[in-house]
Amino acid sequence: MPHSTPQGEFDLARNIRTIEWLKTQILEQTSFLFKAMLQGSEEKILEALAGIIITLCVLTRRLGLSFARLEKKILQQVKTNVEAEHEVEKWYGDLSAFLDYLAGMKR
Repeated sequence: MPHSTPQGEFDLARNIRTIEWLKTQILEQTSFLFKAMLQGSEEKILEALAGIIITLCVLTRRLGLSFARLEKKILQQVKTNVEAEHEVEKWYGDLSAFLDYLAGMKR
């Protein structure tokens, strides 16, 4: 049975600490977003949203998952919600607009 090396244990501990830090970043950025929404600052709202998305993408990788799998899952869920006529889709067409945007990015 293979045993852990001190370096391997250090890397695992560092990865766990990084995951915990990323979790706090998500909360911090969410709080920043809510404050920006109260202030009505578009720039701060965009900054917070970008921070949340970046943090979630980094967390995806730290959890051992690929960006490609995340993207595939996002597309799958958006398509499912469009087909299920999710309320946001019925009322505003946001999910279809997001799908159109993503399709344009792939060109």
